[in-house]
Amino acid sequence: MNDLVAVLTALAPWVGWGFLLSALASGLRSFWPDSDKAACFKRATLHGLFGVVGLVVDLVANRKPAGGWSLPLVWVSAPIPAYLSFFCLLIGITYGVLSFLALNSDDRKSKGTTAGLWLAGAIGLFVYFLNNPSFPVKVITGAIPFSLQTFVVIVVALVVCTAVMVLSARSVKARGHSKALVTHAALIAGGFVFALPFAFLVITSFKEDRDMSSANGIVWIPKVQQTMPYFDPKNPLFEGSFEGQTIQGTVIATDGDNVRVDIFKPMSIRGKTFATAKANLKEIPRDAPLVRVSFEGQSAKGMVIEDLEDGRKNVQILEPASMKGKTQVYEPAQTDPIRENGLRWQNYPEAFGFMPPETKGGLLYIRNTLFIVILSVIGTLLSSAIVAYAFSRMQFPGREFLFALMLSTMMLPGAVTLMPQFLIFRGLGWIDTLNPLWAPAFFASAFNVFMLRQFFMGIPMELEDAAKIDGCSYLKTFWSVMTPQIKPALAVIAIWTFMGAWNNFMGPLIYVNTPELMPLSYALQLFQGDRGGEPGLLMAVTTLSIIPVLLLFIFAQRYFIEGVQLSGLGGR
Repeated sequence: MNDLVAVLTALAPWVGWGFLLSALASGLRSFWPDSDKAACFKRATLHGLFGVVGLVVDLVANRKPAGGWSLPLVWVSAPIPAYLSFFCLLIGITYGVLSFLALNSDDRKSKGTTAGLWLAGAIGLFVYFLNNPSFPVKVITGAIPFSLQTFVVIVVALVVCTAVMVLSARSVKARGHSKALVTHAALIAGGFVFALPFAFLVITSFKEDRDMSSANGIVWIPKVQQTMPYFDPKNPLFEGSFEGQTIQGTVIATDGDNVRVDIFKPMSIRGKTFATAKANLKEIPRDAPLVRVSFEGQSAKGMVIEDLEDGRKNVQILEPASMKGKTQVYEPAQTDPIRENGLRWQNYPEAFGFMPPETKGGLLYIRNTLFIVILSVIGTLLSSAIVAYAFSRMQFPGREFLFALMLSTMMLPGAVTLMPQFLIFRGLGWIDTLNPLWAPAFFASAFNVFMLRQFFMGIPMELEDAAKIDGCSYLKTFWSVMTPQIKPALAVIAIWTFMGAWNNFMGPLIYVNTPELMPLSYALQLFQGDRGGEPGLLMAVTTLSIIPVLLLFIFAQRYFIEGVQLSGLGGR
């Protein structure tokens, strides 16, 4: 019984405010010249009475916390039959109230019958739950606290919105604007929701490690550690050249004019050492993090000039000026990093710095991917369009049989043809080359041929007859007359092929062994395996890998949508 009281008292204010807004809408409608003032007044009075009752119940339940007002929340933890019984009960009560408020006997009888059926279903499910309990029902209650000012603002906003919705429906023109406004608002809200994962991806690619997780939830506005250049006299940092790459490192040994350098950057060769003349090195400053510390009982600003082996930090004071230049060792918990809102752009160059040196910072992965994608798109468009044109316009013996045979290949799983393809490419000597990844595109695709054939068959024969009268051959007619008519379908196939070739991961693993010949999808998987514990760098590489696909869709979305609408995929 106590749980039932808790549920009812928690629902009371929500029901009360809903009826009050309905009463306000009915009251505003009563001012229309062609409205039924008596019916509107009756509805407004009854809804207002129910609303007041709901708020009084909430007030009696003493929902006012010590710090202000609150809006109660409730949730019932129960088995599925109990949930269904509860929902049937709510629907039955709703129809019962609507039956009581109905203005004519027919409507009252119809809604009363519906309410009875829902209530009967609720009773049946409840009896089933009592006879087959799986776990006990628990009521979880809570509240949303808010101040009096927030409460007033919410009430005023609801009243204004209700008034605008009612007044906008007075004319057909206003209703049209209202519908357009609601439609656009819904589209914007839906787009915002679906864009959140991409926004999180991009924002995370600019975060520092300390912002990856927070007790306050997702960090949407990243911050960056403030630094300043510092020439370390104990362990200076040098810049030089090693195997054609610009490196940063420290000197670990000196032999006259020659030194041995321990490489610090790029990350892909970090830890390697090499000998060089000291004249070939140039000293550069380190990025010293700025922190807030307590020095001689005062708050001070300093920079970390040394990280000790035991985890402590040696801090040099910068402000106030009277203490500038003094140093003191602090425990990590005694330093407060100075961070400001900003983006950590270093994630992107550091991410590619982890790529194997033989890939030239990942450029070979990008080159291989572009090579495969361009040839795959060209081969798919040319071969599929030519075959589709032949099946749709040219007459030759066995055309329908061959077309049906081609469509039947769509029922073959990829695993069935995987081994024969591998044996064919091995016989051609194409293993450990990029040829198996793009050459099959020049032999058409059953689905693409089928879709393009439908487009070709929808083109009037008069265009082809006119081309024949002008002396065009089949090839000239195909290229100059027919192909321009199916641009939307070709754009769709180009997008699909581009995305498939760009994201192809299984093919390179089967046919390619040399890392320098792998595409970008392999690089992403390789990076995830090596640096999966650094989300910022991983998100940076992922963002760069999907940008070309997004740009292609943005610039070709008009053709993509048009092609989907015209093809069978659009519900035609």
